[in-house]
Amino acid sequence: MTNDPSAKPPVTFSQAAAERVTEIAHQQKKPAILRLSVEGGGCSGFRYQYALADQAEADDCQVQQGDAVLIVDPVSLDLLAGATVNFVKSINGSAFQIDNPNAVSGCGCGSSFSI
Repeated sequence: MTNDPSAKPPVTFSQAAAERVTEIAHQQKKPAILRLSVEGGGCSGFRYQYALADQAEADDCQVQQGDAVLIVDPVSLDLLAGATVNFVKSINGSAFQIDNPNAVSGCGCGSSFSI
């Protein structure tokens, strides 16, 4: 990611997602760092993976929102460029949600996609 503070980050990390990461990290006594990656698999070809991380790697893209940081490795970033990471609550439950403009189709549960 560029050092220009006015540059738009390649992935948007919503305030709602950052707040949820901070809550989970506090409960687990870990840093509020969410690693988002894309792996092969799932019913549509690729799937999103989320995990709390202890720290970022040197080549990770980092997006800070409040007290939380979203980190994405360079390979996953190619598949996530322009995406928004959000946390939504609804009658059906609550979950992290990715709005990925690179995905041409996805599965019904929203956890996998194809390009």
